[in-house]
Amino acid sequence: MLKFYFNGSPNPTKVALFLEESGLPFEPVAIDTRKGEQFTPEFLKINPNAKVPAIDDNGTIVFDSNAILLYLAEKTGKFLPAPAVRGQTLSWLMFIATGLGPFSGQAVHFKHFSPKDQDYAHNRYQFEGHRHYQVLDDHLAGNRYMVGDSYSIVDMALWGWARMAAFVLGEDAPSKYPNVKRLVDEISARPAAARAIALKDKFTFKAEMDDEARRNMFKHMTTKVA
Repeated sequence: MLKFYFNGSPNPTKVALFLEESGLPFEPVAIDTRKGEQFTPEFLKINPNAKVPAIDDNGTIVFDSNAILLYLAEKTGKFLPAPAVRGQTLSWLMFIATGLGPFSGQAVHFKHFSPKDQDYAHNRYQFEGHRHYQVLDDHLAGNRYMVGDSYSIVDMALWGWARMAAFVLGEDAPSKYPNVKRLVDEISARPAAARAIALKDKFTFKAEMDDEARRNMFKHMTTKVA
């Protein structure tokens, strides 16, 4: 059975959404990153980058959330846009993988977790976060879904981060990007989305962002770079 290494953060949750939508049997394996479980030798064999999500599909290992979505869609034949729009599929998946996700992650870090004297970094990542949301909102102004005329892995990839827009960019962010919000709300209303979000509640994860968690989550605080 497919093993799904995850926690409740945005990138694993988008993969959980696919698994719940597709009905593909899987075994969830909780990785508590605040406890440093991503650095165990066992997990580093799964993902040498020490991040979730990752899957082990009977010996086929895939890491990075968008790579997993593409792999699972191709494996199952579900939620994959038509071959005629494959260029758009890859383009928007990579836009989310290399743009929306990383900039959102950094925006969260400098908004919520970094020392409060980091105005340059905070402003840069908030700007880039908003810029990416505007690109998405403009695209969705003329399209119900991200690619083609049906719900797909590209929408799942977007949903993973965009449902957290208020936390990433501020409470007013969803209202600034109504087309993104419309799609996020549609996906969030699906029963599979509720199950994907609730998956983490079946396990106990460390809740405190204490010194141990900071050491494990923010390695740059304790590691000197030459």
